[in-house]
Amino acid sequence: MVAHWTETVELNGEAFFIRHWGDKDAPKILMLHGFPEYSGAWNDLAPLLGERFHCIAPDQRGYGQSWRPADPALYKTALLVSDLAALIGDDPVIVLGHDWGASVAYALTIGRPDLVSKLIIMNGVHPAPFQREMAKGGAQTDASQYIHFLRKDGSEDILAADDFAKLMGLFSAKMNMDWLSGETLAGYKAAWRDAAGLRGMINWYRASPLKLGQPGEVIEGLEFDPARLQVRCPHLLVWGTADTALLPAATEGLEEYAPDLTRVEIADVDHWLHHQKPHEVAEAILGWL
Repeated sequence: MVAHWTETVELNGEAFFIRHWGDKDAPKILMLHGFPEYSGAWNDLAPLLGERFHCIAPDQRGYGQSWRPADPALYKTALLVSDLAALIGDDPVIVLGHDWGASVAYALTIGRPDLVSKLIIMNGVHPAPFQREMAKGGAQTDASQYIHFLRKDGSEDILAADDFAKLMGLFSAKMNMDWLSGETLAGYKAAWRDAAGLRGMINWYRASPLKLGQPGEVIEGLEFDPARLQVRCPHLLVWGTADTALLPAATEGLEEYAPDLTRVEIADVDHWLHHQKPHEVAEAILGWL
């Protein structure tokens, strides 16, 4: 049995809830969840990685049992990265991110390369190729239209109503959600808590500088400097090929930003691959490491 424990720590003067799996003296993997998840999202995958590594999974700012400020300005990327830098300390770690956790993992790796030895991304996107695709007015623009709804004032109230009925619908749009039931579903609902609890999660969207037009709308004038957005460490991208929220085109050209990139595709899974096929995901990660 892989050891599992939890703790609450202070990062930048605020309380953050952390889950751990494995041997605390083993090499560390920092595991960063996305929306609308929490550290318990790793309950299937972390015990498999915990055979060889010390897995560390925070409820990120705005989520679960961690600090949840109501002000969207407190969710800027630099502040999210500062939480992780405080958690990591001085010695670099392996960083694994999914969805929004992938976005902050990229930001951490780019901005604080001294803290990241290797980067693993699961169905998440580097900001430059993702913004490029969202600006085209094509398929990724269409797939991302839900962001407009989330950014509106009061979206958390709509999502929390009727025992999170609308949030469940958003979560499961065109995806296989067979895994979200029983104790797993109860854990998610406990982490969401209520509309006030959802506000912190949704503030990540409100604070994001990503630009999204209406369907078919092209956004002109966006320029990216690959030299400033480099992932200089070894990078693994694990991709569930049936994802309908993040499309494969959003990873095209990633090698320009991450020259030491390995891609692994996992068939018959979508955005929630760590729940659907945790053993295959673990095999891909452990084989690469």
